[in-house]
Amino acid sequence: MMSERGRILVVDDESGIRFSLKGILEDEGFAVAEAESGERGLELLDAGGAFDLVFLDIWLPGLDGLEVLARLREDRPELPVVMISGHGTIETAVAAIKRGAFDFIEKPLSLEKVVLAAHKALEFSRLKQENMALRHSLGETEVHLTGASPAMNELREMINQVAPTDAWVLITGENGTGKEIAARLLHAQSRRADLPFVAVNCAAIPEELIESELFGHEKGAFTGADKGQIGKFELAHKGTLFLDEIGDMSLKTQAKILRILQEQRFEHVGGRKTITVDVRVLAATNKDLAAEIRAGNFREDLYYRLKVFPLTVPPLRERAGDIPLLIDDFVTTLSRRGGCKRAGFSSEALAVLMTYPWPGNVRELKNFVERMLILAGGREITPDRLPPDITSRATVSTPPQAAAPAAAPASTALADDDDSPDAEIPDTFQAGPLDLKAARAAFEARFLEAKLKEFGGNVSRLAEAVGLDRSSLYRKLKGYGIQAE
Repeated sequence: MMSERGRILVVDDESGIRFSLKGILEDEGFAVAEAESGERGLELLDAGGAFDLVFLDIWLPGLDGLEVLARLREDRPELPVVMISGHGTIETAVAAIKRGAFDFIEKPLSLEKVVLAAHKALEFSRLKQENMALRHSLGETEVHLTGASPAMNELREMINQVAPTDAWVLITGENGTGKEIAARLLHAQSRRADLPFVAVNCAAIPEELIESELFGHEKGAFTGADKGQIGKFELAHKGTLFLDEIGDMSLKTQAKILRILQEQRFEHVGGRKTITVDVRVLAATNKDLAAEIRAGNFREDLYYRLKVFPLTVPPLRERAGDIPLLIDDFVTTLSRRGGCKRAGFSSEALAVLMTYPWPGNVRELKNFVERMLILAGGREITPDRLPPDITSRATVSTPPQAAAPAAAPASTALADDDDSPDAEIPDTFQAGPLDLKAARAAFEARFLEAKLKEFGGNVSRLAEAVGLDRSSLYRKLKGYGIQAE
């Protein structure tokens, strides 16, 4: 088992120096291996030794320390090396640092300097690995779930409850619903928030490479492995590992994942050293894993290991009231980062978009908003500007003359300033020209009737969803002739 402090390799041709360093470092809680030459040190490393730090003498018989350092920088750039010498000069120290050494100490060795160099080098190594892991999170400086619908409020509350724990979470939902956003929010609100969040798309990695990606590999472990590489499990040590599209793993890989998830121990591909990690696992899938188990495509024991706390991210069509809020978020983000000119969506355009089914969910909506901002060039986006692939599948279509002069917030279609609708509701929007007031009344009637059915006739839930108080909503329903149960 890997030492809690870490493993250190001491390469020096003097047995007395090796003995002294081994004693000092083991007293500090490190596991120490020894090599009497540069060649032997490289052999230990190439044989799969999972070392965290090397103390390397400059003056060695055969392959000298600077040559060994050059090899290490090429094969294991993440491994810190502290050079030691009894003939130290400023020029030698500068040469070692230029070639990639972390530090340089002179003989006779000082206990304090050795211990300080070891701790500093290992901390540097940890920060470097953490930095590599955090590259996965670039651009995600603020994580939040957009929406005020009951479904999103419930999801947000469940995340608030489970995030502070170390419980594993299985997140389900259709493609594009925002499962990774939910995972990042779980991490951001956890006790591991300041440690790495490492995301792995299991569907995007070829089966023959997924073990190497997850567990790392040693140099020469397979064709093309010209240098060693640490895996995602190690990168996520003390932090969170997010396994996306877990349902796309092969049964063979599932078996290995299950063992490692249970033990939190593994070996590099081609290695023999057991590595222990502390990782919180979040998994996500767009598949019905229960059905996949019945079909023989997913391991039942892995399913129950991952499903400690289940979360479901709802599809966009089940929270249409959140669409204006999401659009506003995307417009702000894209106009700030994407070079697009800011443009507003008219209330009538929003009314149409709220009745489109969005099979690609939030991801499709974001791509659509970006396309419209590019085409609009800063002009307001009205129904006549919406593409046919959207309007042909929307259940409400509004004529161009109904366009309002400014974009509306999420609750525009249900404003409180018109509690007594006085316009007749047309049978269809295509029956003839409508003025703005009639078009708005027609949309409100259809929208409220559909949403009331969706909430099982529960007026209180509908009022909360659309942002109205119950008395105003009752007046609207009565004015439109809609019966509330």
